[in-house]
Amino acid sequence: MAEMARTYTFENGLRVIQIASPTNVAYCGLSIDAGTRDEESGEEGMAHFCEHMMFKGTQKRKAWHIINRMESVGGDLNAYTNKEETVVYAAFMKEHFARAAELIFDIVFHSTFPQHEIDKECEVIVDEIESYNDTPADLIYDHFEDLIYEGHALGHDILGTAENVRRFRTEDALRFVQRLYRPEKMVFFLYGNVPFEKTIKVLMPLVAEIRNCGRKHTKAKNEKIENKSRVVEEEQSTHQAHVMIGRAAYGSKDDKRIALYFLNNILGGPGMNSRLNIALREHKGLVYTVESTLTNYTDTSTWAIYFGCDAEDVDKCLKTVRQELDALMNTPLTERQFQASLKQIKGQIGVACDNFENYALDMAKSFLHYNKFEGMNDTIEHLQKLTPQLLQEVAKEVFDEKGLTTLIFR
Repeated sequence: MAEMARTYTFENGLRVIQIASPTNVAYCGLSIDAGTRDEESGEEGMAHFCEHMMFKGTQKRKAWHIINRMESVGGDLNAYTNKEETVVYAAFMKEHFARAAELIFDIVFHSTFPQHEIDKECEVIVDEIESYNDTPADLIYDHFEDLIYEGHALGHDILGTAENVRRFRTEDALRFVQRLYRPEKMVFFLYGNVPFEKTIKVLMPLVAEIRNCGRKHTKAKNEKIENKSRVVEEEQSTHQAHVMIGRAAYGSKDDKRIALYFLNNILGGPGMNSRLNIALREHKGLVYTVESTLTNYTDTSTWAIYFGCDAEDVDKCLKTVRQELDALMNTPLTERQFQASLKQIKGQIGVACDNFENYALDMAKSFLHYNKFEGMNDTIEHLQKLTPQLLQEVAKEVFDEKGLTTLIFR
C-alpha cells in the first residue's frame, strides 16, 4: 500500500499524504502533533479540552453550523485526543471532499473558543471524566501509565481533572493552540478516490489563510524511563479485582519493537487462542477478560497485561500469568509454532486494513511522526524477518519480573 501513497509539502511545512481507496467513501483530516504530553504544568487536560471546544464556534461559524455542515450531506465529523496527537477528521462521499477539507481547516485554525460555550461544555467534559472514573477496567490503564511514567507528561490522564477543566478559559485555549497547532507539526491526510491534483488545488487557498502560529514548540522527549519491580494496590469499590502488569518498552526506532508486537499477539492478542486466554479462561475459568496490549509512542511504548477476576483469585491469576511469561522467556518457539503465529498475525493485519477509517488514521499517524507510511506488505515483511531466537531474547528483556510493575484495584 505504501507504494501508492502520494505526498506533498506546502511552503509553511504542512505535509499532505493521500492514498486511493476502493470505495466512493473518503476520509480526510488534520493530524496534529499535539497531545497530553505537550501540556505544561497547570494545563493537564487542555489538549482534550481544545478538541471538544473546536466544535463550538469559529470566526465564521456557530456550533450548529459546524455540526450540520457534514451531517447535511450524510457525512460524519469526528475528533480524538491521545498522549501525542489531536486528530480532526471526516468521513463522506468523495464528491464532498472540498466541503470536508474547508470545514476541518476552519475549526482547527479559526476556532474562537467562546466563553459561553466553554461554560456549557466543561460540565459535559466533567461528566465524561466521572463516567471514566466509574469504569475501573478503563481507569486502571491511566493509573498504570501514571505509575510507569511517573514524573513525565506521558503519565498524565488525557481527560485531565474536573478542577482543571472548570477553570479553563478562552484565553487558555487560544494560548495552547497558538503554541502547538503549527502547520509544520501537522499532516493533512486523505484516503479516497480524489485526483491528487484536485486535492492540492482545494488545499492551497485553505493553507494560504493559516495565520502565523507564534513561537515554535519542541516536544520534550523521555530520555530514560526507569522500570521498577513493584506491586501497588488501590482500593476501589468494585465487585471484581482489576489487575495490570507491565512496563515501559521499546521506542519507535528500536527494531525489537516488531518482535515485541509479535510476542504480544501470541501472549494476549485479540485471538481467542492467545496463551493467556487459553490458560486463564478456557482451562481454569478464572477470568472473563484478559488481554495483552502494546501502546506505541514516538520514543517509548507501554506493554501491559490486563485481567479482571474475583478478588480471591488474584494470586492464582498472577501465578498463571507468570508461568506463561516464563515459558516465552525460557523456551524458544519451534519453527512450527513460529509459522502458525506468523500466519495468524498476517491474517489479523489483513482484516484490520479492511477497516478503512482506521487505515486512514494509521496512515496519518505514521506520516506525522515518521514522515513515512508502511502498509500491510511492509509490516508483514518485517515480521517475516523475525526468528525464534530474537523473540526469546526480547521476551527475556521485557517479561523479566525484575522490571515489571503490578497494579491491583480491589
